[in-house]
Amino acid sequence: MSIKIKDETLGMWLGVLGVAFFAVTLPMTRLATGTAEAPQLSPWFVTLGRAALAGVLSVIFLVATRSPRPAPHHWKPLGLALLGNAVGYPLLLGYALRVVTASHAAVITALLPLVSAMVAAWVLHQRARLGFWICAVVGSLLVVVFSVLRAQQHGHGFGLEWADLLLVGAVIAASFGYIYGSQVTPALGAERVICWVCAMALPVTLPATFVLWPQQPVAASAWAGFVYVGVFSMWIGFFAWYRGLALGGALRVSQTQLLQPFLSILASIPLLGEPLDVVTLGFAAAVVATVVAGKRLSQPSAGRQPAPFKPAPEAPAP
Repeated sequence: MSIKIKDETLGMWLGVLGVAFFAVTLPMTRLATGTAEAPQLSPWFVTLGRAALAGVLSVIFLVATRSPRPAPHHWKPLGLALLGNAVGYPLLLGYALRVVTASHAAVITALLPLVSAMVAAWVLHQRARLGFWICAVVGSLLVVVFSVLRAQQHGHGFGLEWADLLLVGAVIAASFGYIYGSQVTPALGAERVICWVCAMALPVTLPATFVLWPQQPVAASAWAGFVYVGVFSMWIGFFAWYRGLALGGALRVSQTQLLQPFLSILASIPLLGEPLDVVTLGFAAAVVATVVAGKRLSQPSAGRQPAPFKPAPEAPAP
């Protein structure tokens, strides 16, 4: 029992570490793609190029560590993780951020932890008590309210846009990618899961990156954003994230994503010189409280333990 508790605690902290890497994805993607008035790198180039960059690093890692090939029943979860995390989320997010601000997008993507928990309950058959779901909903609402207030504070306001449909699609894609990736992490290891995901995509992403290579001058800041989302958002961040989901339980660790907007603001203090106000601290403390309470209430009732990953049975020989 004590080992299980230690694993769950380590999983939560690894989840926080992964979220810390992901926290800068929104502004870095906006930096890379530019705006509709001043476009930089195309969303397609950022999506495929960042996956190609992570893919090259992944091949180096897999070769250096002499990693064995995944078993046949691992390919389906890896493929779904690829579609969700390497294609769906960054592509939809990139197009949406050409229309809406990063602050606006943060309002919609605040629903990602709740959606991830719902997907974990459905796909992995992980169950939690009603109190956990109440904490998950309250935490999500707190982040949504905070994001709306922050957008209004910066003069952006908030109103529903057609691009919000893209953001909702991005949230759903990321959720499925996270959960299916965590499903095979115990067998393959977190590092190899994201490496195989990125390496699988290389036959498409690498040539596409050269085809889509920008012909016009691109600002150095856009290239910096591109390198960040390729190395940290698409690769290193998943080392901690997938491991955290597998150790701590995808349903409960997914709630650490509620901390993402606050970690983004925390990072912007030394990087951008932004002040830290009392309202932000208050919302952050309330969200941390919902995450901690949700973790304690996430254990299923007796006799309803999460089902382990089982490969699909092979078809009988004709």
